Amino acid sequence: MLLRSSSIEADCTINFIDAISNDRVVVLISLSFELYAFIQEMGRQLDGHQKLQAMLYSHTTEIRSSECRKFTEAQVEQLHKIYKLCATAALRSDVRNDVKMDAKRRDDEARRQVLLHAVVHKLFSGLTNPDLVRLSLSYLMQVVRRINETISSMARRDLGRGKIISVPFVSNLGYNLVYIRLACDLSLVERWKMVTAKQAMVLVEGVLLAGLLDWESASVCLLYKYMTICIYLQHLVRLRWEELSPAELRLLHLLLRPESVARAASIFIILLNFPVLFQAEECLLKFMDESDFEFAEYICESMVFLGSSNLQSITGDDTILSLYLQQMLGYFTHFKLALHFQSLSFWLALMRDLMSKPKAVVHSAGDGSAVNNTDTGSGRVENEKRKVLNFVNDDISSEILDVSFLRMLRREKVISGTAPILGTLELWSDDFEGKGDFGQYRSRLLELVKFVASSKPLIAAFKVSDRITAIIKGLFVSQMHAQELAVMESMHLALENIVSSVFDGQNEVGEATSEVHLSLCRIFEGLLQQLLSLNWTEPAFVESLAHYLIAMGPFLKYFPDAVGSVVNKLFELLTSLPFVVKDPATSSARHARLLICTSFIRIAKTADKSILPHMKGIADTMAYLQREGRLLRGEHNLLGEAFLVMASSAGIQQQQEVLAWLLEPLSQQWTQLEWQNNYLSEPLGLVRLCSETQFMWSLFHTVTFFEKALKRSGTRKGGLSLQNSSTESSTYLHPMASHLSWMLPPLLKLLRAIHSIWSPSIAQALPGEIKAAMTMSDVEQFSLLGEGNPKLSKGALTFSDGSQFDTNKEGYSEPNESDIRNWLKGIRDSGYNVLGLSTTIGDPFFKSLDTHSVAVALMENIQSMEFRHIKQLVHSVLIHLVKSCPPDMWETWLDKLLHPLFIHCQQALSYSWSSLMHEGKVKVPDVHGIAAGSDLKVEVMEEKLLRDLTREICSLLSVMGSSGLNMGLPALEPSGHFIHVDMSSLKDLDSFASSSMVGFLLKHKNLALPVLQISLAAFTWTDGEAMTKVSSFCAAVVLLAILTNNVELRVFVAKDLFSAIIQGLALESNAIISADLVGLCREIYMYLCDRDPAPRQILLSLPCVTQQDLLAFEDALTKTSSPKEQKQHMKSLLLLGTGNKLKALAAQKSVNVITNVSGKHSSHISYTYSSYVYFFTY
Repeated sequence: MLLRSSSIEADCTINFIDAISNDRVVVLISLSFELYAFIQEMGRQLDGHQKLQAMLYSHTTEIRSSECRKFTEAQVEQLHKIYKLCATAALRSDVRNDVKMDAKRRDDEARRQVLLHAVVHKLFSGLTNPDLVRLSLSYLMQVVRRINETISSMARRDLGRGKIISVPFVSNLGYNLVYIRLACDLSLVERWKMVTAKQAMVLVEGVLLAGLLDWESASVCLLYKYMTICIYLQHLVRLRWEELSPAELRLLHLLLRPESVARAASIFIILLNFPVLFQAEECLLKFMDESDFEFAEYICESMVFLGSSNLQSITGDDTILSLYLQQMLGYFTHFKLALHFQSLSFWLALMRDLMSKPKAVVHSAGDGSAVNNTDTGSGRVENEKRKVLNFVNDDISSEILDVSFLRMLRREKVISGTAPILGTLELWSDDFEGKGDFGQYRSRLLELVKFVASSKPLIAAFKVSDRITAIIKGLFVSQMHAQELAVMESMHLALENIVSSVFDGQNEVGEATSEVHLSLCRIFEGLLQQLLSLNWTEPAFVESLAHYLIAMGPFLKYFPDAVGSVVNKLFELLTSLPFVVKDPATSSARHARLLICTSFIRIAKTADKSILPHMKGIADTMAYLQREGRLLRGEHNLLGEAFLVMASSAGIQQQQEVLAWLLEPLSQQWTQLEWQNNYLSEPLGLVRLCSETQFMWSLFHTVTFFEKALKRSGTRKGGLSLQNSSTESSTYLHPMASHLSWMLPPLLKLLRAIHSIWSPSIAQALPGEIKAAMTMSDVEQFSLLGEGNPKLSKGALTFSDGSQFDTNKEGYSEPNESDIRNWLKGIRDSGYNVLGLSTTIGDPFFKSLDTHSVAVALMENIQSMEFRHIKQLVHSVLIHLVKSCPPDMWETWLDKLLHPLFIHCQQALSYSWSSLMHEGKVKVPDVHGIAAGSDLKVEVMEEKLLRDLTREICSLLSVMGSSGLNMGLPALEPSGHFIHVDMSSLKDLDSFASSSMVGFLLKHKNLALPVLQISLAAFTWTDGEAMTKVSSFCAAVVLLAILTNNVELRVFVAKDLFSAIIQGLALESNAIISADLVGLCREIYMYLCDRDPAPRQILLSLPCVTQQDLLAFEDALTKTSSPKEQKQHMKSLLLLGTGNKLKALAAQKSVNVITNVSGKHSSHISYTYSSYVYFFTY
């Protein structure tokens, strides 16, 4: 009795229980329960309860079943008492943790049953507190979950049959409680008894929280009851229950997503029974707030999820399928963007699936013939697709198109005058978060429009024509204000996608019936005539009209009679705009003229042969405009490119005639010695050229047209192998072949002059304006930093890397720093591309040009070139040259061009990588004179430039080591034994020099030394992408070392390359190529260890490898002839020998290939490989 008197006595009670826990179990436990009854303080009760549990757990095997039942019931009584008295969340958390431990430690199933039934009986009898419901259900869920983790397989089967209390049982209990409670309280809720409603919601939340983690195990019946609760909850939302929290809505959203197809049909039915309040009449919408729409968004997303993953569960019920599609259409057409955006994903996925073509399965017939058919499963799928597609009827398709057309607009483009057209529609705005950008959204809309047009071509044609006609009429009514053109501009992409889908895609109109064909042609003919009748002269309206005429291009392929009218209209629009632009206010006219000229190219592509009869008329008009001085050079180039596109569909002879007509006027100026001597004969001549603005841009347009002519004519043969390149060159004459002899020499002089201004002796004498123009542009810096490009000005043309020049200033203003920079970059970009494309022509390039002049132009100032320029030179010129050079010309071309490149790059890359790994800073010439804003930005740009050049040089080595350029190298035969080679059977390295480019390279030691140095160093650079590229080159080197009797090559591979590969495997960045590197190690060891002691010595030098390990490894190799198994043995030995220090061989979940190396490079493995310095020297 004294124990009741104070807190001190309570402490003594606890300590006493602790003290006797190791004595006679049953007696002491009984006494402990008696003593526990005297504790009154809540915290002490919980502490004592936990002590009792610990005592039971520690002596559970010593307690008889009957005693266990008595103690368990006593525990439940205690727990019930604690639950009723719990006042704080912390205590409740302790109780739940206590129950978790109880469920975890018990292993007697009878005791589990006693515990569960007792808890269910005690805790849920007469419950009125929602929070206690949540706590109690959480307790049961945890108990059952822990039991499921420990019960035997037999008991688990009983659990599945319902013989044991399971999670669904507990969930069902909770759901029944909530169902009854809500049913009782609904009448109060409807009478706006908000306090009672809130209590009911707490009950709902408690049940949901308790059952959330076991949603997977719930039955369909249980789900139905739960969804009924959700309907009640939605009813509360309709009654303006403003206290419903977003957290509760998110919880509902999670539970609305079934994870089983078997439940999907039931869930479809339940969701479809939700009152669609948010699709109600407009007069009712004013009574809804954001919480209502937020709930609607969750429901919509759940329906999208169901329809995208489980639509097949309702395709058998026409009523449900029709109702579901109608509700999803309601979401798509809803004025709220959030609801529309959610449903767009469903409609796009649905139409993409329905319009996909079935894959034919080829079955072999008895006579050996192949029969195309579809299997039974795919046949059923196609039948279901056709059935669903039938439900996407004309009305649904029309509404989808109508809404899509309206939503092509952005809110920022809309003015008040368009309000009657749009109504209350909530348009896309940049203010919306988490939905991407408008370009992505519009692309998805256009894709959906295209699918609908493929399914319903007549509906789509009529809708788009009707919509555009209405817009044009609206423009005339509004007196053609330019600021109201946004609606017109928003529709040309929709028209383009519909026309291309109907006339130019997989669903060509040729497959349709003649009636459909005629109807489509009549619709689009009427629309085209309306467009042609427009007499617009304002630049913005002219641009818009040009876009619409471009969009009609595929239709012209099937309606050639209209081509002449379209061509005349385009020239009419071109001549209506001023061609001399001096006032910046009229720069939009310049851009509109360029767009019209570009439209000739687009229409020539899509109209195909329908435009061929009009080529002479286009040529005559071009000549007339040029004589009148009303056609600028840039515009002439675009029209000339359109001519080349037209000629490409007419054959090689037509191309040759067009090229002769276009290039002859250019050759007269281009080949004149006067300008070459004046501007290109001495270093500072380029300075004078940059002051002659009009002539400077004339040269630019000439070079860019050469590039376009090469791209648009002939057949690209950049990938020719060395065996067939000369053969095809003799049988096929490229249309540009006869023009290379006069076209390339002046270009080489021009490129040489540009390269020279970066040499220190010339750069210091240049004017400040040109020095500034030699630095990187803002666009290039943004690209290196991975940032968005600055907004381009209207009328600006962009280069391949995003750089631009403003055509509005072309030839009519003094060049500034930006103009000169753009001109230098444009000449370099196009000039390199011209040279690279010319090499793919074959013999006309390699046999007509002087090798020395090419080498001087490209390599004379290689040591002064910046990393970005070397990378571009390699990518655009040298890789094409190496691929296309005939084997009999390797001696003439490759040594002169590649030797200075490899010498410089080996030195520059080694220095920069060493600086990065040891000092944490790259030193490259490109960033000199740039104020990037912070040292960090400069470091990022420097490292990006270094990695770009490294990868490009390794790409060149990869090309040189490719199988197409090394056809003379035979494959190695797999073997389970070490190869004992007869030295007399080995070939000389020279024997492979004419059939293997790597053999040619190794034969020429002045080329081989820097290349092999780069290859070895690449294994130490932290760039997995570069290592991936260089590994194929190393594989060819290894193969040649195996096949030839060259001692120097064998020593290099067996010692230096083998060591470097192992060192490379210590870098995590090489994990992506680790399998190939281990394969190289295997080949070196298997084929060379008998001829050279280095591989064995290197393996024995590893920290953890013994002689016995090596013998066991060799024995394992000889027992299998499988290269895969031999590679696995090699991998195991390397890991063993390095103490698992080879990071590339460790299992990596992710590999960061572009990691910034800021610290000093260190490795657990240290090898020396200095012998290569003298192996390839005389």
